[in-house]
Amino acid sequence: MGMQGKIAIVTAAASGTGRAGSLLLAGKGAAVCVVDQNEAGAEAVADEIRKAGGRALAIGGDLRDDGMARDIVATTVKEFGGLDLLWNHLGVPGPSAIEDLEMAGWELTIDLNLRSQLLTTIAALPQMKARGGGSILFTSSTSGLSGSPWSPTYSAAKAGVIGLARSLAKRYASQGIRVNAICPGPIDTPMLRVFVNRPDQPGSKEADVDALVRKAAALTPMGRAARPEEIAQAAVFLLSDKASFVTGIAMPVDGGLLA
Repeated sequence: MGMQGKIAIVTAAASGTGRAGSLLLAGKGAAVCVVDQNEAGAEAVADEIRKAGGRALAIGGDLRDDGMARDIVATTVKEFGGLDLLWNHLGVPGPSAIEDLEMAGWELTIDLNLRSQLLTTIAALPQMKARGGGSILFTSSTSGLSGSPWSPTYSAAKAGVIGLARSLAKRYASQGIRVNAICPGPIDTPMLRVFVNRPDQPGSKEADVDALVRKAAALTPMGRAARPEEIAQAAVFLLSDKASFVTGIAMPVDGGLLA
């Protein structure tokens, strides 16, 4: 599953699964643009790649900004000579309460989970066409496939991600561009702790955050949360030429949660 000569962008890549995916892509030979709002964290991941002999650059910024998405792609192309792979990994938990939902919370959830992914994709498509094809991956969630009582707004945004990926897959297949979505279940990252430990979350009354995380992980038949590297392995497969006849899917990586 070599990536020699490939050029990739990974968003939300300063920590967790995005970091794991960036390191894995670089380890297989890809040049990686590491993108995150946490610029110092992105630079740390890029530096880790460079110290291991890989090629990387780091960009920090807010992907809700239309110009930021264009700048990320333009900078990557200028630095490395093109763009082959885009992993739209950015996402955040949304508000869980609906009765008192403020539209600002809804808009932020849609902006970060869906709109930002569309913006980077719009910027990336012309570069992939110029290369004769490419591979785009969206991070959705099992919540986008089955719905989540913990955050209906998050489920709505992640379902939108799947719809976008499927539509783009059909539209651009003839141009050699594959588009897929990956749908993780619980992952052992700081975001899982944020997701389960909010005052308006059903059942989130325990002071012990680790206990809440264990409850969420126990929902999977495998009885645990995924390691970031396990999600990254599946993501890199979908991005790679090993998945050359795979497009338009929403692949659960969830320890059997949806089985």
